[in-house]
Amino acid sequence: MKTFLRATVVLFLAACTGSATAEPPTQEAPPLKANQAEAIFAGGCFWCMEGPFDKVNGVISTSSGYTGGPEAGASYKQVSAGKTGHYEALRVVYDPSKVSYDALLQTFWHNIDPTQSNGQFCDRGKHYRSAIFSSNPEEVALAKASKLKVAAELGQEVVTEILKSGPFWLAEEYHQDFYKKNPSHYARYRKGCGRDKRLQELWGESAKH
Repeated sequence: MKTFLRATVVLFLAACTGSATAEPPTQEAPPLKANQAEAIFAGGCFWCMEGPFDKVNGVISTSSGYTGGPEAGASYKQVSAGKTGHYEALRVVYDPSKVSYDALLQTFWHNIDPTQSNGQFCDRGKHYRSAIFSSNPEEVALAKASKLKVAAELGQEVVTEILKSGPFWLAEEYHQDFYKKNPSHYARYRKGCGRDKRLQELWGESAKH
C-alpha cells in the first residue's frame, strides 16, 4: 500500500512539472547552529514520524531523509527500491536546554513497533526497519538503557537497532512535512497501514501519535 501511495505522489508531481526524469541527488543536512543538538531515528515511514516530534517542546525542526548506508546523495527511488543500505529516517534538531535526549527516546519508542524486525507496520523491507542512530557514548548508553526498559515494559524482545550515526541525506522536498501538505492522503495512508491501531495495542495511553 505504501508503495502505491508514494508512487501516486511521484507521478502527480511528474505530471505537474511535465517531467518524468529521475530524481536528482539529495543533499546532506546542514550543520547544527550554536546551542543545538540532533537526534536521528528510523521508525518506518518518515511521513509518520515528523508530527509526533514537532509537538515536543524544545524541538526546533524535523527533517525526513536517508541514513545508515554508504551511498552519497541517495534518492527516494533508490532507497524505496532497496538498492541502498539506507533507512528512511528522521533528523530531529532540538534545544537540549529545553528537552532531553532521553525524552526524545520516549517519543520515538511510543511511535514505533520495536518488536517488528521486517519493517514497520504494513511497510516491509530493510529500509523501513527501526533504529536509533547515536553520535556519542552518552547517547549510546541512554539508548541501550531505554531499550532494556522498553523490553521489560512490553515483555517482548526489542529488535530496534542502535547504530552509529553518519551522514544524513535530506529527502526530496515533497516528502518534507507531508502530513501538513497532504493531510487527507496522509490520514488515509496512516489508517490503512494500521499504524495507530498497533501503537494503541502496544502502548495504550502512552502512544503519542
